[in-house]
Amino acid sequence: MTNSNTFQTEKINQYIVKWLLDYATNAKVNGFVVGISGGIDSALTSTLCAQTGLPTLCIEMPIHQAESHVNRANEHIDQLKKRFPNVFDEKADLTPVFEMFKNQVPSSNNEAILNLSLANTRARLRMTTLYYFAGLHGFIVAGTGNKVEDFGVGFFTKYGDGGVDISPIADLLKSEVRLLADYLKVPESILKAKPTDGLFGDDRSDEDQIGANYDELEWAMQQMEKGKTKEDFLDREAQVFSIYKRLNSINQHKMNPIPICTIPSTLK
Repeated sequence: MTNSNTFQTEKINQYIVKWLLDYATNAKVNGFVVGISGGIDSALTSTLCAQTGLPTLCIEMPIHQAESHVNRANEHIDQLKKRFPNVFDEKADLTPVFEMFKNQVPSSNNEAILNLSLANTRARLRMTTLYYFAGLHGFIVAGTGNKVEDFGVGFFTKYGDGGVDISPIADLLKSEVRLLADYLKVPESILKAKPTDGLFGDDRSDEDQIGANYDELEWAMQQMEKGKTKEDFLDREAQVFSIYKRLNSINQHKMNPIPICTIPSTLK
């Protein structure tokens, strides 16, 4: 877990905002699109984009969403629009689209596999929607993944929330996201909310799905970087380390570039 006494919040804030502005300027794009979930990562990302002064479009995309998620998303968007005149918003209710999709594809008797496939479908419908709006406005899609999700356990949907143009907070641990979000006055309701991907139509948390919280996962990530193994730990630490290592291993296909079959020059 990051030490708040050594984390240079103000300088990191300025660094990310400048990075975003420089990238957008060099890419000759008009602004940013951010999907707003009611969670801390999207709240922080949209606030950082808003600080650039460039147009920042916040999009809420409910699909059978828990009311608490919708309320937090709306609270954040309303607050951000009051603070930054360059922020505007759209709502795309994707529930009918999702239901129509379900009616056009076969189901499965394996409920766990079916639910996971549908959860990933929600994320991919949202990605498609973000790029639709980005295309309309000449914007780029700003990703909301943090370091533990994107490079630790791979807790994101391939070509869903992993389908973005830029990742401004992907080098921040979850504890660092909390520190920066608090500094930038993200609503208290979001700061205190349990992290959740909101892909199952209920209020299950990321910890419920993963089996460990983000502080534990950060610890495991640091231990693995030091070359530690499961045998170095006992009890809960050994359990958390195993959870992290297993997810890090099976989700490498998300974190690494797409494998390319390179044809030998002798065959061409």
